[in-house]
Amino acid sequence: MRAPGEGGGSLLRDAGDAAQAPGRVLSVGQLVAALKALVETEVGRVWVVGEISNLRRAGSGHLYFTLKDDDAQLRACLFRADASRLPFELEDGLEVVVGAECGVYAARGELQLVVRHVEPRGRGALQLAFEQLRVRLEREGLFDPTRKRALPPHPRRIAVVTSASAAALRDVIQVSGRRLPSVPLLVVPTRVQGEGAELEIAAALDGVSAAAAALGVDVILLVRGGGSLEDLQAFNSEAVARAVARACVPVVCGVGHEVDVTIADLAADLRAPTPSAAAAAAVPDGEALADRVDALRDALARVAWRGQERRAERLARLRDALARSAPRRRLALQGARLDAACEALVRAFRARVEDLRHGLEGAAARLDTLSPLAVLARGYAIVWRTESGAIVRRAEEVAPGDVLRIRLASGELAAQAVARGAAGRVDAPEPRK
Repeated sequence: MRAPGEGGGSLLRDAGDAAQAPGRVLSVGQLVAALKALVETEVGRVWVVGEISNLRRAGSGHLYFTLKDDDAQLRACLFRADASRLPFELEDGLEVVVGAECGVYAARGELQLVVRHVEPRGRGALQLAFEQLRVRLEREGLFDPTRKRALPPHPRRIAVVTSASAAALRDVIQVSGRRLPSVPLLVVPTRVQGEGAELEIAAALDGVSAAAAALGVDVILLVRGGGSLEDLQAFNSEAVARAVARACVPVVCGVGHEVDVTIADLAADLRAPTPSAAAAAAVPDGEALADRVDALRDALARVAWRGQERRAERLARLRDALARSAPRRRLALQGARLDAACEALVRAFRARVEDLRHGLEGAAARLDTLSPLAVLARGYAIVWRTESGAIVRRAEEVAPGDVLRIRLASGELAAQAVARGAAGRVDAPEPRK
């Protein structure tokens, strides 16, 4: 008996011979190994159609499932590297055609398929991927109409995310220049097709969104021309859909032709059937704006003219009313009364001032009569002791030798008392003023 791997067919023939010779018995491992070699050699790579069930994703990223039909079922596995290349998600109940290597899983002695390629039965893989992603994002609310924003009526600047060499960019430039050339365009170049293009588009959208306020960008156009489903695959990616949804300004998506609808279209604030239509939706119509300005100017002129007419009519009515009420005669009468009142007020004021002047003069005369200075002017004097400052009223209050000060009507004298009742001697006759 040969060892496993040295010819599966020979080993199986030996196993048949062992049925006639009990002394030659195979182990379970030898038999499974022989079956594995036989299957791999005789069957090898096959295409199998069936329905997926019992789908399970392991922590390693490998997928394990059962492929079945009405008559039988087979275990199958899809390793992580092959699974990562699938454009759609496997799910239970999905009918597929798989390209697989047929073998035997020795640990359980089970026939299994090592799947290398999967295609959905009856529809393309990209179409299935589109439908799966659409359903998942729709359930998440990413396409909800209530979250879509209106486009600004007068954008300061429009960012255009597309290929720098694409015909779509030329269409946008042509349409915007025809509608309103004063609105500037900011071109954000990126690949729009090929492997990895979806990541570049998402990065371009995030970049212009982050700088929108500084750049004065009020709306973003995401555009490219038509193509096959494969050509438009970048716009059917989750990365681009989420970048469109998180943009801080409204996004207009114009991808492909009118019949093309992408995931990015569904996530955008506005879907345009073509790149030209996207530009027409975002850029105001200059001629329409000019017509609107003309209409508003005419309306304003009519309103101003009607207002002027109403004011003129009111002024005429007031003029007629004044004429009927003879206002000039009434104004003349009131003016005469005002003049008379003013003259009476002046006379009363002058009389009052004269009365006050006479009263002031009389009070001044009375005050002058009572003033000590008036007494001094008649030859009297005031005497007080220099040392104490006390006024001297009687001779007995002065002792010989006291220094006295004498106030006259004009100036002062210093004197020293010699004896009571005797005239004093003036030491300093010079008056002080």
